Amino acid sequence: MLIKILGTGCAKCQRLEQLAREVVAECALDATFEHVRDMDSIMAYPIMSTPALVVDEDVKCSGRIPSREEIAGWLRPA
Repeated sequence: MLIKILGTGCAKCQRLEQLAREVVAECALDATFEHVRDMDSIMAYPIMSTPALVVDEDVKCSGRIPSREEIAGWLRPA
């Protein structure tokens, strides 16, 4: 699983990455993280604001920090 955090590195972006990493650890998932800070790369995604969470190239949320439960629901295998 590839998890991308889209954002320039602000506190909200860092918090989203921290939460996602905690959920991955708690659920014992195998995931690779990438923090996308380049604006051209961020603009390639269909989002209007950051931070954004992308899982395997599927945008899960943008413009807010989701709850731990939301993140867990998106990351758990179907």
